[in-house]
Amino acid sequence: MLDIEVIEDPAAAEASLDPIRTRILQELAEPASATQLAAKVGLPRQKVNYHLKSLERHGLVELVEERRKGNVTERVLRATAASYLISPVALASVAPDPRRFADRFSAFWLLALASRTVQEMGKLISGAAAAKKKLASFAIDGEITFRSAAERAAFAEELGVAVTRLVDKYHDGGAAAVASGARKHRLVVVLHPTLKTPATEPAPSAEQISEKDQGND
Repeated sequence: MLDIEVIEDPAAAEASLDPIRTRILQELAEPASATQLAAKVGLPRQKVNYHLKSLERHGLVELVEERRKGNVTERVLRATAASYLISPVALASVAPDPRRFADRFSAFWLLALASRTVQEMGKLISGAAAAKKKLASFAIDGEITFRSAAERAAFAEELGVAVTRLVDKYHDGGAAAVASGARKHRLVVVLHPTLKTPATEPAPSAEQISEKDQGND
């Protein structure tokens, strides 16, 4: 089982988005039969079997084993991944294209780059799994608080200069490097505001509680 699988087939994406099938995929993190699943999701076994056939047809679940019980053969299935991510390839006609928003300060370009990352990493993960090789990747995730927009702009400028310096130092795009088997790598650096969390009301003080009680007398 993969930790995460990127779905590229539109039909498979549609199948995975069905609420019942989503629940079945969650339950199939551990192998189970249609009978076992039916008890967990509260549906008739025949209906569970219908959904399982669709998920299996689209490569989202796989057969683990078959058990013989009297005259019946019970099939035990498992999800092919612990979690799934739908690739923009599944919506190719409306997928964002990074070439349309070539502006490093554009939020739309950031989304287009993220979309391309999902698409490319999905293919790379599948290829590495098929070849039984480890995929070389690196990522940094963190948060930084700026006192002003000017400081944020200054940071972005310095970061751009630093990254450019490193690229100039290590990049080798010459014919000799390519001929010797050098491998291109994608580099994406993003900076965006974090999502705001809903403000929670502070707990009432003892004085406020006392005043409320007196008002109810």
